[in-house]
Amino acid sequence: MAALEILTYPDARLERIAQPVERFDDALRAFIADLEETMRAGPGGVGIAAPQTGRAERIVIVDVSSKPRIKHHGRLVLVNPEITHWEGFVVGREGCMSVPDYTGNVIRAERITLEAFDEFGSELHYEFEGYEARAVQHEIDHLDGLLFLDRLVSRRNDLFRRKVYQKA
Repeated sequence: MAALEILTYPDARLERIAQPVERFDDALRAFIADLEETMRAGPGGVGIAAPQTGRAERIVIVDVSSKPRIKHHGRLVLVNPEITHWEGFVVGREGCMSVPDYTGNVIRAERITLEAFDEFGSELHYEFEGYEARAVQHEIDHLDGLLFLDRLVSRRNDLFRRKVYQKA
């Protein structure tokens, strides 16, 4: 396993739309292990998407279990994730390893239903809410070439320079 380089804004590769994973093999699982090591090595990371490392495939990892009192499903590897339902909207502050110097207020669905595959190709179905739903939506945006900067409530009033990037 090896930590991978994180692409940072304004790298044009972050704008690419990721392609679906078609082969669930040992090479995919080795990449996912590297992706997870990269997420865990970064400060405060609760999620990472393959495009953040320059690999334009529809793979995300989300794990908000380190946050106290947050309802969660534990460590999640989501391959080819698709949000099938969403409801409610809430504004919340987000940061990103690919935009290390800023945070911003973003509107996200409060609850989502999702279908995906795990790293072995088994089908997954989840219902997320709150912070975990926000984290999943944030990572899926990376698969579509979007950053939280693209979803700010207002670029003028809702983008904030990060004082210190702390590890959780």
